[in-house]
Amino acid sequence: MSITAGSLYRDTGNFLRHQLVTIVLLSLLTSFITVLIGHALTPGADQLSLLTDGDGGSGMSLLEMVQNMTPEQQNVLLRASAAGTFAALVGNTLLLGGMLSLIPMVTAGERTSALRAIGASAPLLPRLLLLVFIVTLVVQLGFMVLVVPGVILAMLLALAPVILSTEKSGVFAALRTSMRLVWSQIKIVAPAVAFWLLAKITVLLMASSLTVLPANVASVVLNALSNLVSAILIIYLYRLYMLLR
Repeated sequence: MSITAGSLYRDTGNFLRHQLVTIVLLSLLTSFITVLIGHALTPGADQLSLLTDGDGGSGMSLLEMVQNMTPEQQNVLLRASAAGTFAALVGNTLLLGGMLSLIPMVTAGERTSALRAIGASAPLLPRLLLLVFIVTLVVQLGFMVLVVPGVILAMLLALAPVILSTEKSGVFAALRTSMRLVWSQIKIVAPAVAFWLLAKITVLLMASSLTVLPANVASVVLNALSNLVSAILIIYLYRLYMLLR
């Protein structure tokens, strides 16, 4: 059968409309968990203040600034970066797991909730965490080389979480299958992933308009909006894979 982007958009919109409350709650819950983990693992304000000590690093590149830091400052920076990265990985994994459990449960006619969806995904979460780590690392390396390789890699690996969940396959098998399937359906996948990336950037740009809110509240709101965008993409990709099967 012929698969068109228009039909996938309609299917995604219908699912989102009927499950909007559950998806919003799932986005908020995973956002709260992300911010909570990040806050718990990030060095305290007294330690972070060490990063502002010195001459401010005006006119220096990021690499030069890091090289000019004291060992104590470098340690604080490393811990803060690791805390943010780990919190984001856990939050993204829980969101993916919750959505990949929610969609088939709803399709089967089961009543569900955000907490139940995350709970149902528990057996999948370890493999999903490894997959999210690998995909994030590969895509970020692509962006570091040039922007275009990062975008292409994000597209080619987009179906991997759906394949991992649906086929109960291994992490690397899911990555290989995703690259093969997406390459054959690149005209359908590319616009959705491009929209997702642009929406993510838009959410980041909104940070400046939320300065009236407390920092933690603003972080939860921004992460929740970002999660909602990701949830919409997951619905789209899940429906695409079901049709490809």
